[in-house]
Amino acid sequence: MAEQEGMIEPFEPGQVRETDKGKIISYGTSSYGYDVRCSRDFKIFTNINSAVVDPKNFDENSFVDVQNDVCIIPPNSFALASTVEYFRIPRSVLTVCLGKSTYARCGIIVNVTPLEPEWEGHVTLEFSNTTPLPARIYANEGVAQMLFFESDEVCETSYKDRAGKYMGQRGVTLPRS
Repeated sequence: MAEQEGMIEPFEPGQVRETDKGKIISYGTSSYGYDVRCSRDFKIFTNINSAVVDPKNFDENSFVDVQNDVCIIPPNSFALASTVEYFRIPRSVLTVCLGKSTYARCGIIVNVTPLEPEWEGHVTLEFSNTTPLPARIYANEGVAQMLFFESDEVCETSYKDRAGKYMGQRGVTLPRS
């Protein structure tokens, strides 16, 4: 379904565990889901500007931008990234994201809200470093798994019908009120 309907671009039909650079954290199609990669663009939260994190009035001084193959999240801190993959969710599908065990075992929690029927865009990924140590995230490698739940009927009102504020987002998308 994912490949035929263009749900995921770029789409990897297998599970990639190694590249010309060596072993990597896997991405691509898994048994019942799809392991996504994060892009090279990160927003790392910082307190150097004494900004207050407010979802209704988000201050861009809350973070620093980093573009790199590796993101180091400070202890007990937080970073945003986006998926390499662009998603187009069908009207009969709900998608839920879970963190990969490789990162979870290092104290890194990945949070993504559900991808609703007929939502599309790059997924903004939220990484929490729950450890007292710096933590490393690798760009272009697997960071989370998407699980797809298909209903036997389409939803009455989709994200597209509601003109959701995150429709068509590209790259890391900050909170919108």
